[in-house]
Amino acid sequence: MERRIIVSVIGNAASTNPQYPSVYKTKWELSFELGKALVDNGYRVLSGGGRGVMRAVFAGAHASKKYREGDTIALVPSYGQDTANDFADIVIPTGLDLARDIIVANSKVVIAVGGGAGTLNELSAAWKLGHLIIAYENADGWSKRIANHPVDECVRYPGMEDKVWGVTNAKEVIKIIKEKLPVYNCVFDRIPFGIPQLKKDVPASEWIGPIQIANDPFKIQPIENTTSRAKPVGKK
Repeated sequence: MERRIIVSVIGNAASTNPQYPSVYKTKWELSFELGKALVDNGYRVLSGGGRGVMRAVFAGAHASKKYREGDTIALVPSYGQDTANDFADIVIPTGLDLARDIIVANSKVVIAVGGGAGTLNELSAAWKLGHLIIAYENADGWSKRIANHPVDECVRYPGMEDKVWGVTNAKEVIKIIKEKLPVYNCVFDRIPFGIPQLKKDVPASEWIGPIQIANDPFKIQPIENTTSRAKPVGKK
C-alpha cells in the first residue's frame, strides 16, 4: 500500500480580531480552500490542531468529496486530546509545547498562511530540514513577508532555484507541489558536530547549512540513498 503524502499547514491561531475582521476572513477562506484542494488531490493534512488557520484548513479538508476519516492530523502541544479543534480526525497530544513546532514542520511539504512568531519558528525548522515550503503572499503575516525569498543564505540544493515559493490560491499550491516535490528529495540526517573543515576556494554557502560539502559525513542524504545506510540487526 502506498502511503499518501502528508502536507503541513501553518499560520495564525487567532480566529478573530475586531480590529482587522477582513484580514482574518481572508485567511479563513484561503485556508478552507487549501484544505479542500489538498484532499481533492490525494494528500493528508497536518496542523497544530488549534483555531484560526488550523481549524479552517481542516474544515476545508472535510468538505472535499474525496475526504476520508484520518485525512486531518492534529499535533497538539498539550497532553490532552480535547484541545484539538472539532475537525481533527487524529489527535496526537505531544506534550512538547513550543518544541512541538519542529514536528509540525517535518512534512514533505509545509504551507504557511499568514502567521506570527510560532509560524516563523516552523518555517525556520522546515527550511533547516530541507523541505519544500510554500507561502501565501496575499495573507498578512510571515507568509507574506517570506514568500519568494529564501529563509537564509544557505545553499540547500546546489544547482537549482530554491526559495519559499509564493502563491495566492490553492490551485497554485497544487501546481507547485506536483512540479517541485520530486526534486526536494533530501532528508535531514543530523546537525554536524564542530566546525566543518574548510577547503580552499569553497564558498561558505556550500558548507554552512543542512546540505554540507560532499565529504561531510553529516550531510543530508538523498531519500533514494538512505536505505543503504541501514545495517542488518546484529551486524556492526
